[in-house]
Amino acid sequence: MSVNKVILVGNVGQDPEVKYLDDSTPVAIFSLATSESYKNKAGEKVTNTEWHNIVLWRGLAQVAEKYVHKGSQIYIEGKIKTRSWDDKDGVKKYRTEIVGNTMTLLGKKPEGAIANDQVSQGPPKEKFDNMPDNGPDDLPF
Repeated sequence: MSVNKVILVGNVGQDPEVKYLDDSTPVAIFSLATSESYKNKAGEKVTNTEWHNIVLWRGLAQVAEKYVHKGSQIYIEGKIKTRSWDDKDGVKKYRTEIVGNTMTLLGKKPEGAIANDQVSQGPPKEKFDNMPDNGPDDLPF
């Protein structure tokens, strides 16, 4: 068994960049900062900040385009994904991203925000339309 799940609460580093693929599928990309603070041996407060590359698809990308801005505090649930490609010089590059499937807008609600500020991006409904409903007794666990 394996689990790939990430939960982050942080502040957005820049306005999301939203692109529409050839089939009109929206994708939003932005950075998210998470910070942790502690006191060192000298009693001084030290803050470490990690930057995460966030990728949102479809409905979540559209919500991010409208309501997520630089400095927004958000909650993201998703999975870690690393992709690779060869740059123009043939050098292999890697990028680790958090592909979000749930996002909650935190802090002050932006003007015009949706009533329920938690949005989930689950699998398309049509994938489940033809599945038999066997009830709870047929669960594999």
